[in-house]
Amino acid sequence: MNADTPSPDPVHGSAPTPIDTSVPHSARVWNYWLGGKDNYAADREAGDQFLQRFPQVPAFARQGRGFLMRAVTYLAREAGIRQFLDLGTGMPTANNTHEVAQAHAPESSIVYIDNDPLVLAHAHALLVGTPEGTTDYIHADIRDPETVVAMVRERLDFDRPIALVLMGVLGHIDADEVPRIISALVEALPGGSYLALWDGTDTDPGVLAALEEYNANAPLPYRHRSPEWIASLFDGLEVVEPGLVPCPQWRPAPTEVGTDSGAPSGAPSLAGVGRKP
Repeated sequence: MNADTPSPDPVHGSAPTPIDTSVPHSARVWNYWLGGKDNYAADREAGDQFLQRFPQVPAFARQGRGFLMRAVTYLAREAGIRQFLDLGTGMPTANNTHEVAQAHAPESSIVYIDNDPLVLAHAHALLVGTPEGTTDYIHADIRDPETVVAMVRERLDFDRPIALVLMGVLGHIDADEVPRIISALVEALPGGSYLALWDGTDTDPGVLAALEEYNANAPLPYRHRSPEWIASLFDGLEVVEPGLVPCPQWRPAPTEVGTDSGAPSGAPSLAGVGRKP
């Protein structure tokens, strides 16, 4: 789809399951940690419980958002990417992928994928982009990459490079499934495309203890994996400088150095951007 093509109906894909606000949901808990308003009492209670174990988690959440902003900026401004596929986007907050990309390249096209009924309910908030570009949302499950690719082909041009964006979502998916998903998605992309992702690492015992307690009551558990496991997802790609590092260490802006002191610079995350040859 080029920038002059009208965006189709913004909500696509399978019908969502009903929203249950009586149990915590990871997207809403994350929204709470980021200072958003799209959360409920159960989410805040779970978020506060996690905070008791790991009080630096709001800073950690901001570091993940900071990496998203810097990675998309790099892709749009330096790598010349004009198409973005954001998988597992979560609840809309500030500085979403389309806002960052279109700030540097207004003609950019962005497709969001999520199977969260809450994201579907807020889809129109995600879809306020520039007149020159397109911003679209598909309700689909990233665990079915073949269907995702087929639907995205109707909206993005697979003859031009695409940036595949996965920010802190793979911990929700069984470890055995993830390599197959990433391989299928990357294989479908044309040469010159990029993979940008971060996820939590299993390097902090305090965080792992907090996660174990959180996961006991969470309908969608989240699990940190080893740095080596996350790094293996970039196999076959050309990893751009500075390589695979914790979120705050990936190309920090001068004004960011030393900020978010509530979370250590070696925060339990691994982030990177890789180019498909």
